[in-house]
Amino acid sequence: MLNKGNLAIDPRGLIFESYRIDGITEAECRSIFLDWALGVSADTNMAENMTILLREYGDLNPDHPMTKVINEGLAQKKTPGGRRGGAMGRRR
Repeated sequence: MLNKGNLAIDPRGLIFESYRIDGITEAECRSIFLDWALGVSADTNMAENMTILLREYGDLNPDHPMTKVINEGLAQKKTPGGRRGGAMGRRR
């Protein structure tokens, strides 16, 4: 079986592979990150998972665009409030 990284939180190896792609752009990393996030169980602690990803990959690749994307996602999780869509977003 092909090794797609060591992390159970990245079973398809999307984040693992993104760090292996030479010349990957930030936009491509955002797309890959979104795909990864959509595949995670709804009851998962995303902030904890992003911290694990940074510890596994980001520490060794601080200038990689995926590290930036994950850090931005983690900062969003720490910011109270946030965008509410649909009817809830239009209520005042």
